[in-house]
Amino acid sequence: MRASGLNWQGLMEQLQEALPHCEVTDQSLAYFKYPKRTVSVNLPVRMDDGTVRVFQGYRTVHSTARGPSIGGVRFKAGLNAHECEVLAAIMTLKAAVADLPLGGAKGGVDVDPALLSAHEREGLVRRYTSELVDLIGPTEDILAPDVGSDPQAMAWMLDTYGENTGSTTNGVVVGKPLALGGSYGSKDARGRSAALVTGRILEGRGESLNRARVAVYGFGDVGRQAAQTLAEQGALVIAVSDQQGGAFASGGLDLDALSRHREAHGTVQGFATPIEAGEVVELDVDVLMLAYDYGAVNAGNAHAVRARYVVEATNRAVLPEAERFLKGRGVTILPDLVASIGGVVVNYLEWVQDASNFFWTEDEIKRAIDTRVNAAVDRVTTFCRTRGVDDLRTAAYALALGRLHEASVMRGVYP
Repeated sequence: MRASGLNWQGLMEQLQEALPHCEVTDQSLAYFKYPKRTVSVNLPVRMDDGTVRVFQGYRTVHSTARGPSIGGVRFKAGLNAHECEVLAAIMTLKAAVADLPLGGAKGGVDVDPALLSAHEREGLVRRYTSELVDLIGPTEDILAPDVGSDPQAMAWMLDTYGENTGSTTNGVVVGKPLALGGSYGSKDARGRSAALVTGRILEGRGESLNRARVAVYGFGDVGRQAAQTLAEQGALVIAVSDQQGGAFASGGLDLDALSRHREAHGTVQGFATPIEAGEVVELDVDVLMLAYDYGAVNAGNAHAVRARYVVEATNRAVLPEAERFLKGRGVTILPDLVASIGGVVVNYLEWVQDASNFFWTEDEIKRAIDTRVNAAVDRVTTFCRTRGVDDLRTAAYALALGRLHEASVMRGVYP
């Protein structure tokens, strides 16, 4: 399940399609084209065998026009500065679509975390945080979980920041354990929002999720929650996959039993009828939920996609060349800027709770996420209807660029 590379030019070409539908000047667009900063850090870590290994780390802050930047920290083999810059820009757009007072960021380390011991992983996480301590903070740049990071990693980041600054500042990190100022719903928000948005879009087109056949590419936290929420709305989840393989059942998978199997064996492989992970993308289904990483659908496999709806539960899951092909075949893409905004919404809510030191209940958090996700869907679909735009991504980009333009113009250019 290896994703293809990101492309800044592809992002800019898609943005160009949104420009006729919004008022954006060359000046405000220039702010978007160039990240505020990208830093590269060398991270020496003492390994368990006593040797010192130096890892390469990055952090991009794309925009602070609407507020402090926020974005994930990914620990992933092959990570580079370009990947961080493209994903940071997408986070800026996503926060703007959700109408949150935040900008976008992204960072991480070029490493396969599966090859590290727990002690080595902690050392790397702490070293990365320490190198960035002067650049991050609750009013500057907020760290969030991403590929290869989890609540434990966020706890180490929080502790390292506190040790370096001599302060207790919970809001510098989101996605933390509840005991350290984390929020309910953090793990489930992105998958839940992707499922809810799917239901809303189908409903708006006179269709229903009831008995709709669904395949989920990537059965981690996001894919699991998306599958569960879709099933609760009546959908039949007939196939899922992870890095080791896939599972298929034509009458629908028993998701509770599947989750237990995955917890016991570390993979969905061996449950129901085995299939290759890549086959999930090719199944004849109503909805293909992409919940792995960027580039899951690309120029190499777009021709094999048979789903009527393709949902980006993770950032940039469909690359531009693949999207052009699928749109030409009448496939509807539910873009990351709408489908997966539950993640940035719950991160925002956690940040607000940390700032006020007042925490909401699980039900209150769930309602707050759903309210903001539904409002974003309403704004994007209304934009499509009133502006004559037939593409959800174009509408979302136009909305986001309009908000970023307004903030940039009001701020002006510092002499």
